[in-house]
Amino acid sequence: MEDQFGRRIDYLRISVTDKCNLRCSYCMPVEGLDWIDREEFLTYEEIASVVRQMAGQGLRRIRLTGGEPLVRRDLPDLVGLLSAIPEIEDISVSTNAILLPQFGRELRDAGASRVNVSLDTLRRERFREVARRSERFFDATLEGIEAAERLGFSPLKINTVLMRGVNDDEIEDFAAITRDKPWHIRFIELMPTGDNLHLSKRFLSTDSVLRRLERIGDLHPAPGPLGNGPATYFQFEGAPGTVGVITPLSHNYCDRCNRMRLTADGKLRTCLFGTHEVDLRAPLRETGDVLPAVRTALAGKPERHLLQLGSASGSGGLRALSQVGG
Repeated sequence: MEDQFGRRIDYLRISVTDKCNLRCSYCMPVEGLDWIDREEFLTYEEIASVVRQMAGQGLRRIRLTGGEPLVRRDLPDLVGLLSAIPEIEDISVSTNAILLPQFGRELRDAGASRVNVSLDTLRRERFREVARRSERFFDATLEGIEAAERLGFSPLKINTVLMRGVNDDEIEDFAAITRDKPWHIRFIELMPTGDNLHLSKRFLSTDSVLRRLERIGDLHPAPGPLGNGPATYFQFEGAPGTVGVITPLSHNYCDRCNRMRLTADGKLRTCLFGTHEVDLRAPLRETGDVLPAVRTALAGKPERHLLQLGSASGSGGLRALSQVGG
């Protein structure tokens, strides 16, 4: 699959639900959203059908997202369906890790090899401010990370959204983890959507993060772990892990975009922050054939996103990142 700009698309991020057991300030309003009705969700069999058809056209890598994907019942069943598709080489899951102790083994046995864990603070008392849930969820997240390590999910990536005056005093603490553990800490710039514009004053460029980290040790460019994403990686001398930065605002990476996104209700979204999306659910349920719609989506994939700090005009109409899985 190629888009109109010659970019090869071999990666699909699949949101299986818009719900989450946290309410992270940059991701979802504390009161939640207007949830997608259950009958509008793609079934696991329908998702597998979409992937099977796209795999015949070059799709090779899958990431399951939400909301929080593990709040959807029987997620390992979907992983099993996807891992049975011969062309699919890699299945990973983005999660807050809270439910990994419960479901991690089933995910691993079904065919998921990697997890990305969202963790925005290392301080238990701060978790309530960031995730807007009690500290017991923080404890559960750490238990989930331990479970992921124990179960052999590798590489283990930790995603940290930076917010000035909220968690930027922990940058060095997060980076220091990579000197002791083979973890890949990825600092992500805050991305504006309709419901988080009040956080625009909290934006922090990852350029300043790298300058800060140079004061505690020499960072060298590193190839980074296996993955499909846009992070640029660095490493302290002799460290088993890496420090990554993801820079949607300060340095966009649209020229090498290799992905599309499938929403929980069956829309193929060609850019996280674009307005262009194509409905796959209707043709899937009417004829079973989604490839004409996929081709339409590829032909309309935009060259780049138009994110602007402090404005929702470039966010593609998103109220919250949880609507499409980030």
